[in-house]
Amino acid sequence: MTQARQKILLLDNGREWGGGTNSMLELLKRIDRDRFDITCCFYYNYQRGEGETIESVLNAIGIPVIFIPQRKQPLSAKLQKELLRALLFFSRSLKKRMAETIDRRWRVEPNALRLRELLLQGGYDTLYMNNQPSTNVEGYLAVAGIPVALVQHCRIEPLLTPRLVRMINQRVNAVIAVSHGVCQTLRSSGVDPSRCFTVSNAIDIHQPLPDRHTVRARLGLPEECFLFGSIGSLIARKATHHTLQALGTFQQACPQVNWHMVVVGTGPELNSLQQLAAREGIADRVTFTGFRNNALDYLAAMDVFVLASKSEGLPRVVLEAMLVNTAVIGSNVVGTAELVDNGQTGLLFEYGDTARLCAHMQTLSQDHALRQQLISQANANVKSHYAIENYVAGVEALLRSVAKESSSHV
Repeated sequence: MTQARQKILLLDNGREWGGGTNSMLELLKRIDRDRFDITCCFYYNYQRGEGETIESVLNAIGIPVIFIPQRKQPLSAKLQKELLRALLFFSRSLKKRMAETIDRRWRVEPNALRLRELLLQGGYDTLYMNNQPSTNVEGYLAVAGIPVALVQHCRIEPLLTPRLVRMINQRVNAVIAVSHGVCQTLRSSGVDPSRCFTVSNAIDIHQPLPDRHTVRARLGLPEECFLFGSIGSLIARKATHHTLQALGTFQQACPQVNWHMVVVGTGPELNSLQQLAAREGIADRVTFTGFRNNALDYLAAMDVFVLASKSEGLPRVVLEAMLVNTAVIGSNVVGTAELVDNGQTGLLFEYGDTARLCAHMQTLSQDHALRQQLISQANANVKSHYAIENYVAGVEALLRSVAKESSSHV
């Protein structure tokens, strides 16, 4: 007898189309369709460069998608929020709690009701959420009291409150952490260890790789130019401003080096970053490309990739840089530090330490042998431990396990 497919509603309400969304798409391309019947649920039809939308990408791989329209907060709610901010000026924690209360009323609870309707009407077995607990509260509310398994895929080091931890422990069947560091953060914050599982982010290590020389020629970059680069959303958390500050110091310390920096991505910090590059006196050496679909090409063209983030989960872009033989400098934060073994597979600096970041830039721009050594060891590590097949198999196993657990309690 043919086994019924597990019916899953996948919720992704992230505010950016970043590595977490791309990891989700890579999973959906490969997941066993004979076992899993997946429908995606988004709040917005996210769009990135060249007119590509999340709906068009999902349609191309045969995954249906539902959108929950988001209503705007009424003027009265906005005025209430501003008034309370003024009255609670003395307490940052109270202001934050007030904002969360208003957001819960006007966004979280309506979305929870709509999700609950979708789960019941569609006969779903599992709600699978693709962000982190603090941005998926509506999912925890939606499954309360109904026979639906709940899986949280935590793709970044989470921000947890005692109240949120209690909700997780009461309602989640499994939390999938993208790195051991994220898993440890969950457990140390009070999440039940028996509910926490690590399935490391991964990439397709067998994909065709771009040729560095061909790409640099196409981009108009001479071979003798030393190319630094970053790829990602231009948001405060990614701390691209630290990279530009370090490059300003690098320019003064190493005026003899012929270098350039390429910043691939878009976001709300773009204008301030362009202004910072001008203040640092390096605007003529920094190219802001905007979003690009061929990010791997840019990675292959770089000599050094820099990820200066304040927080991460397990950054796919670092894995990709290592796969295409580009040296990596990263901030010493959860996720990145799991991939970059300082002095072995890349170089680390403490978040915000632009002097140390600059020193690493000087070292890698001048020590070709060290750069090649780091590249070789990083490439071998990625191929040995971060193949996409392992990631897909791990997620599939956990999805099957929560379905069995849920059915045993019916």
